Amino acid sequence: MTSPVVVLIGPPGAGKSTVGALLAERLGVGYRDTDADIVATAGRPIAEIFIDQGEPYFRDLERAAVRDALDGHPGVLSLGGGAILDEGTRKLLTGLPVVFLDVQLADAVKRVGLDAPRPLLAVNPRKQWRELMERRRPLYTEVARAVIETGERTPEQVAEAILDALELRPAGGDAPRAAHREEQA
Repeated sequence: MTSPVVVLIGPPGAGKSTVGALLAERLGVGYRDTDADIVATAGRPIAEIFIDQGEPYFRDLERAAVRDALDGHPGVLSLGGGAILDEGTRKLLTGLPVVFLDVQLADAVKRVGLDAPRPLLAVNPRKQWRELMERRRPLYTEVARAVIETGERTPEQVAEAILDALELRPAGGDAPRAAHREEQA
């Protein structure tokens, strides 16, 4: 069994996909996104799955995708925003290097807009996003080893903050990030 070197969680617009790919590049490992896995398996977009089969069916696909990825992906892994709703998934995340990318509504809107095809945000997206975060924030923080605020930061700065928080070495680096930072001080 091989576990991910970093698991990114957070709401829509937090930057999980962008930061995840950048972080994987810096660490010299692969990148995987469970939402992309679901789309590949189902052969259709997530919004269509929600509309045609409903949220419970989607959550079953998500649970399986997360379990598979956690069991065999040694790189950076991004989970869909709602994956942490499943108690079994939260248990699987215990002890792993999970990073909650936290974002405020205004920053999420700037990044993705709230008119994107996101099924849970279809009606009154700002209100839905706030309610979604009220339910999910405690679950994100429950499983996270580190919480990184992404607002006002570039993806590069967020990736750097993750490396520092988890004391990871970039590919080709010979010292842990924290030690390197102390040498420069």
